[in-house]
Amino acid sequence: MKRIRILIADDHGIVRKGLRLQLEQNDAFEIVGEAAEGREAVRLSEELLPDVVIMDIAMPNLNGIQATAQLVKKNPQIGVIILSMYSDETYLTEPRVTCSKKARIETSTGLSTL
Repeated sequence: MKRIRILIADDHGIVRKGLRLQLEQNDAFEIVGEAAEGREAVRLSEELLPDVVIMDIAMPNLNGIQATAQLVKKNPQIGVIILSMYSDETYLTEPRVTCSKKARIETSTGLSTL
């Protein structure tokens, strides 16, 4: 069975580590890399060609929305899960406008398909 290749992008090391530890429990997933900021996420996704990027919405240098827009422009097949603590409608609307139809956003209040 082909494993799902995942890139984790979050500026908090403890979040990246926690996600990695949880995802590595499932043999269907392969963590191919980690990024601590948006530009690094874009660069690594081009180099590592993950199937899915788990992207924090608020990161330095290039936020998760901007990074996701660049990722899907270069690779429309990539899946993106955007993580956010924000429940403000602004943070839920902007990704729908600028990002892939395949992107999803996970907020502290629940999951929303973009």
